[in-house]
Amino acid sequence: MTSPMDAMAAAVPSPTAYPRTSRYYGVDSAVHVTADGRRIPFLRRRLLPRAESFVTIAEHVVNDGDRADLLADRYFGDAETWWRIADANPVLDPRELTADPGRRLRITLPQGVPGPVHG
Repeated sequence: MTSPMDAMAAAVPSPTAYPRTSRYYGVDSAVHVTADGRRIPFLRRRLLPRAESFVTIAEHVVNDGDRADLLADRYFGDAETWWRIADANPVLDPRELTADPGRRLRITLPQGVPGPVHG
């Protein structure tokens, strides 16, 4: 016999697949089962990649008024990809990226994308 709580839990959608541009793309989902049997879907932890795993395509010197989302829009054409700059530099809080004018930020290709081959 299914309890009303089980029925409600079954109605909760599990985490959806994220688009390629999301920092959560490829992160596995899981389900936590509580002591009373409730099922709570969640995303597993996303580990920060090693900064060396990125290919630098530009460098940006931070100016007053810079923000991570504005830089992402300028360099990638998508303000929501600010996390790529954070991963490459590496910081958890995007405000750290632009807190100090004069700081040099690496602007990189997405993780796993090789740079151009020079022959």
